[in-house]
Parts: sequence; C-alpha cells; structure tokens
Amino acid sequence: MLKSLFSGVSGLQSHQVAMDVESNNIANVNTTGFKYSRANFSDLLAQTKAIATAPQGQLGGKNPVQVGLGSSASSMTRIFSQGSVQNSDKNTDVAIQGDGFFIISPDGGNTYKYTRAGDFKFDAGGNFVDNNGFIAQGWLRDPVSGKVDSTAPITDINIPPGLTTPASPTQEVVLKANLNSGSQIESFSPAYQVPAGPPPAAPTPPAIDENGNPIASGDVGVMFNETGEAFSLQKDQGIWASFQNTALNGTTAVSGGAGELDVTFTLDDGSTKNITTTGGAAGNTAADNANRYVSAINAQSAVTGVSASVRVTAGPNYYIDLLNTNSNASASHNINFTDNNGNSGVPSATVTTAYRYQYDPNSSATAAGSDKKFTTLADLRYALEQEAQAVDTDGDGVTPESNITVSINDQGKFVITNPGGADDDYDISLNITGLSAAGISENERFTRNMQALNSVLPAGTTGKAFSQSFNAATHSSSIDIFDSLGSKHTLRMEFRKVAVDTSTGSTWAMKVSVPSPATIDTVAPFNEKTGSIRFNNDGSLATYNPPNVSFSGNNGSAPDQQVSLSFGTANKFDGMTSFDSRSSTSGISQDGYTGGDLVGIRIDQSGTLVGSFSNGRSFGLAQIAMAKFTNNEGLSTEGGNVYIQTANSGDPIIGTAATSGRGFIQSAALEASNVDLSRALTQLIIIQRGFQANGKTITTSDQLLQTLIGLKQ
Repeated sequence: MLKSLFSGVSGLQSHQVAMDVESNNIANVNTTGFKYSRANFSDLLAQTKAIATAPQGQLGGKNPVQVGLGSSASSMTRIFSQGSVQNSDKNTDVAIQGDGFFIISPDGGNTYKYTRAGDFKFDAGGNFVDNNGFIAQGWLRDPVSGKVDSTAPITDINIPPGLTTPASPTQEVVLKANLNSGSQIESFSPAYQVPAGPPPAAPTPPAIDENGNPIASGDVGVMFNETGEAFSLQKDQGIWASFQNTALNGTTAVSGGAGELDVTFTLDDGSTKNITTTGGAAGNTAADNANRYVSAINAQSAVTGVSASVRVTAGPNYYIDLLNTNSNASASHNINFTDNNGNSGVPSATVTTAYRYQYDPNSSATAAGSDKKFTTLADLRYALEQEAQAVDTDGDGVTPESNITVSINDQGKFVITNPGGADDDYDISLNITGLSAAGISENERFTRNMQALNSVLPAGTTGKAFSQSFNAATHSSSIDIFDSLGSKHTLRMEFRKVAVDTSTGSTWAMKVSVPSPATIDTVAPFNEKTGSIRFNNDGSLATYNPPNVSFSGNNGSAPDQQVSLSFGTANKFDGMTSFDSRSSTSGISQDGYTGGDLVGIRIDQSGTLVGSFSNGRSFGLAQIAMAKFTNNEGLSTEGGNVYIQTANSGDPIIGTAATSGRGFIQSAALEASNVDLSRALTQLIIIQRGFQANGKTITTSDQLLQTLIGLKQ
C-alpha cells in the first residue's frame, strides 16, 4: 500500500521538474538565440515478486511479476533546432543560419565561451562585444598583406575608432576591350599627324610622327576612308599618277601624195594596238595626210590614251604631235609609239607619262624614275614627292631643284604645294587614275581617296591640292592610377591598327601615356611608352608588349612604381579581343587608392567585417570565427545566452562561416528563440494533468489506508 503512495509522490516530483523546464522555455520565448529544453522521464527500479520461469514439460513458462516504484526526471535534452531569423535595423547584428556558435571571451582569449546570440556592438575601445561585454573572437586584417588570414589563431576583434587607411599605389591595371577587326568602323582617327613646330628641312623616308620619331606603322592596307570604310588593299593594287602631261612632238614633216599611216602602240600591259589608214592618193596634200593620220590616232585614244594634233610651221610644214594626260583610267598611261613604214611623220619613241604606285606589304618605296611600291602612308608620300621633284626643267642634270612638297596634314590628307622659287619648278598638272591589269582589280575606294588630288598647280601659286583623308582604326581607354602619396594620374592606353596577316591575325600599335611631369619611359618622350598588341585569326589575344610600365609621379611619391598591364590570357577571350564588332571597352579597373577614413562597417555571409572608407574603397577588416561541436547537447549553459565546453560536448572545431558544416552568417538580423509557444502551452496541459493524476493516486491510497484502519474498529 505504501508503495503506491511513494509512486504518486515520485510522479508529482517528476512532473514538477517538467513544469520547471517548460516554464523556463516559456520565460525565454523572446530570448535571442535561446534553445528550448525537454524533460525526459524514466521509471524507477521495479520490485520483483516472482521471477520468470521457463516452460517445463506440459507446463508453460511464466512471466516475471514486478511492481514499479514510480518515475523520475532522469535527464534534460536541449533542442538545437534553427530559430527563425528576424531582420533588424542594426548592421552589427548577426544571425547564424545553420550549425555553429559565435566565440566570445571575457579575458582576452584566455578562456572561450560560446553563444548563438549575435547582438554585437562596438564599445568605446573599438572592441566587438556582446551584451555581456564579452569580446567576439576572430581574425584581424594583416596590415602588410592587406588580407585576413583565417588560418591564424583567433584573437579579440578590435577595430580602432577613427581608423584610416593609407594610400595604396596602383600595381595592376586590368583592361577588357574589343578592337574592331571589321571592314566598317566607327572609331577612327587620322592616320598621320603633322609634327609640332617647323617641318624638317629635308624629309626622307621613313617620315616622322607627331613626336619627331620615325613612323614604324601606318600600313595603308589596313586604313579606312572618311566614312570608316576599309580600303582592304591587296598586293599590287594601287594607282597611276602623273605630275605633267607628256608630249611627243613630231620632227619630220608629213609628206603629201599617196602615203599611208602604219603605226603600232605598245600598251602598258605589253599588248599592241596597230593603227593604219587608207585612201592615200597621189594628189593628196601634206595637210590632207596629216589630218587623216591624226583622225586615225584620235579614234583609238580610248585604248592608247594618246591624242594627236597637227602642228603647222612656216613653209607650210605639217607635223604630228602626240599627248598623254593620264586622264583615262581604261586607256594606256604612257606613250610607246613605233612608226612601221617610216614615212608618216609620226615619231617613234617611248615617253613616260605616269608611273604605277602599287601596294606591297613587304616592300618599301621605290626611287624616282620607275614604278613604285609602297607599304605605309609614309612610303607613298615619299614616292610621290620624289617623283614630283625629279623633273629637270633647266637641263642641268641636277635634281631635285624644285620647291614642290608632298606632305600629310593632321587630318590624314595628302597635301601638295608648288610655291616656286627654284630652278626646276614647273606647272603641275596632276592626274591620278585607277590601276587595273590582268589579275589586279582596281581598288575604287583607294583610287577615289587619291583622285581628290587631281588639279593644276602653277609654279608660284599659293594654292594646295588635297586628297581625301586616310584614317586608322583606333580605340582608347583611360583610368586614374594612384602613386604612393595617393595622388591621381590619368593612364591612357591608345590602340591603332597597323597590320593584318591573313594567316596569323591583326596587329595594333599601342601607346601608354601619363600627363607630365610623370614619366613611364627612360627615353623621350618620357611620359609615354609605345608597344604593340597582336591577335590570333579567331580574335583571341596572341601577345602584347609592354607587359608593365615603370611609373614615377615626380611629385615626391616613390619612383619606379611598377604597374602591370593585364590585357588577358594568350589564346583566350578573357581580356582584349578583336572581333568584327564595334570597338568598345567593357571593363577597366586598377587596384590603387588614396587614403581615407572609415565611414561604415557591414558584415557579409562569411562573417567578414567589411569597412567602407571615404576614398570609396571597401575591404575586410576582420572576420568572425565560428565553432562547431560534435555534441551540441553536451554544452553547459551559464546564463546570459552563453554556453561553455564540457567533457561530453567535444572540443570546438573553429573555422569560418559556411565551411565544414558551419552555417552562414546573415547580417542585420538576429536568431529568435526556437520555443514554440503553442507546443509549450500544450505541454503545460499535459504536465498539469499528469500532476493531477499523480495526486489522485496519493488520495486514493490514503482512502484505502483509512478503510484498512477501520477494520480494527
């Protein structure tokens, strides 16, 4: 009978403990990071009245007869389920989404405690502390490397008030851009610029650029006209050019009678054109025959390019003069004449009217008095000027003795002047026509550009003849870089297309420059450095040079600052490219910055405290450490949302958030208590009913005892 009383008492005690646990859960329903607990019941040792027996013969086995002695609250289980994450307006609030604990220390890292409550703040000393004043542990930024090393031992997180960052000189400039490889471009500039100051006294090839340096580029084959259309010159394409109309004057008078014309013109391509007449009669006068011959020659001018005329002298005597003006693109451009019967009065001779100027990517300009080859615009300018000055008008056998000049202005146009004042000056009658021959088609765009020069310039005139402009595909990008003092300097990168190889790809000249007095080169001009960049025929980057520049600000900052130029990886498309699309810069960056003051801090998902500075830079100042345990339930609570390690929790495994099973960190948020109030209140009802039922056990046993005592009466 007494056993039932004690069973009821143990039941009351067990349910009281459960009530205490559940009351604590409900009390912490709004405690940040709180994890609720559960009371675990177990029965007490039972009293055995009869042991179990095995079956024997025809008698079956019997089960043991045992009477339980009540219950006890044998253990408590803390439930570490995820609490809901609630956003806050405080950027130093942090919540853990997943497993893990923040590490805090009350004594500078000698002992560690652990918490899920991320209500952190900075104290007056810049320490990152919780509401207990315990300092959060983690890793600090290395001032030398500028990185946060999460493999180092953890320490107090401290960010000094009024933190400033010194200037960091630029070490790398990264450029990602496309340089248009197409035949129609939008970004171009004149292919040549006039040097500053007076022109050189006697320019000779190669010509000089705007800085007085020899031109190393300027391939006409990759140039463009005024509307951005590519000339796309192929080998041997070009023009015919003449500076004078050439005449071949007859020296033998035409005779009368029954004579006939029988002459042969040898054309530029080596073929011949025979011209004959009929109708000669004994009664023909010399004038009759001269007029017949001239008519026959002029009837073929569209083929020979030669026109004939009758010259009458005293006597009268009749002579036939021939003229070629190089004005008919489809006709022959020189006089090459043979009188087959010797009695026409037409002279047999060869007179050069025009020379060929043909593009050859592997040849330079040819001297005066022959057909010309050119590669660059400078070659063509030189060839034209040498031919213009090759005329010996005074017959002294000395050339050049004229003031005729051919130059290229800052608009990329050829300019021809004839100021006079020299022995061999003459009136220029400039004619340029397209060149076509067997296997060579006329390049109409190039011809049209050059034909704008066609004009008459008398010696001594102030007039000038201009071609249309020649342009190069260009693109430029610029970015501010920083020296060791934090001063800004504009680094400009200019690209100009200079060559195309059908088997390998294209080449662009590159010029890197900075404003004076800064320098990046050891030879004049000191504030710029030239190089090149080459692309494969699939548009990927092949190579470029220089890979870096040595920058000196010359303003008191550290000299010889090495700035790496990163344009991409060879044979890949991760940087500079050259596709048939508009030239454009898609990305440009550099890693330097000026000094700045700390203006704000935010925390990212890895727990890194990112500082924002007044110079616009942001970088990690520290990183919050996290710990995970093999057995979270083995931790012991100390109050104040703090846990400590025990023998059954295992050692802390410390690392960064979102790695090795540790959860990630959400900033400006707090983890709420994981107490489910509906579950807790329901549990209260269950505990209450259990307690009441155990009370009934005691009162019922008491009534039985009363009955038993009443038997004695």
